[in-house]
Amino acid sequence: MALETLQIEHVPSDHHVYAALFRNVQNVDFLQSQLLGKNPEFEYAFIDASVIISRTHLIAAIFRALNTLTEGTLQTPNVHSDIVIGLSPTNNISESYRRYGLTPSKTRDVLVVKVVYPKLTSENSTITSEQQPTPESIWQHMTTHIQGTPVPLTDEEFAKSTDWAKVRKYYKLNGVPGVERIDKADEEGRRREMEGLVISGIALRGL
Repeated sequence: MALETLQIEHVPSDHHVYAALFRNVQNVDFLQSQLLGKNPEFEYAFIDASVIISRTHLIAAIFRALNTLTEGTLQTPNVHSDIVIGLSPTNNISESYRRYGLTPSKTRDVLVVKVVYPKLTSENSTITSEQQPTPESIWQHMTTHIQGTPVPLTDEEFAKSTDWAKVRKYYKLNGVPGVERIDKADEEGRRREMEGLVISGIALRGL
């Protein structure tokens, strides 16, 4: 099972985060239609993997969204869409969806994140863990409805998807002195520098 449980520090212990990466997804239009139709069975964060640099980059956005969830300050209808906009260094929500979410005919590799946490029913009673989806049921649902090849959630696999032209544009990294002064032959050094700038941009958004 390629579904991974992500360990996120400083969040409630009853909040669980699962993620998987699918390559060459053939039904992005279907997945997008489920989101637009607000189908509760497809309450995931669907992310275009071409804008993700690393696991650290992903976790930074998830951590920000979990904070807004626990503080009751979500900017969108649910924590999953807050993860998508949490990747953006700006507060433009519609632009964030376009840049970091799914785009039929353009998105190829898809990163899927599921957050499971106690919720209240209409009668104001907490949903028990027995009623919450399990990693096995989440994975079964993903593999049933996502027509792609699951791959490990590693930096090496992310690197195969990353579109650096997009990343540089979206995070305004072109011409940044801290990046340009690094020897172009030092690809790893440039990557680390850009990763740091991207994560800083996410953390400082709105401050």
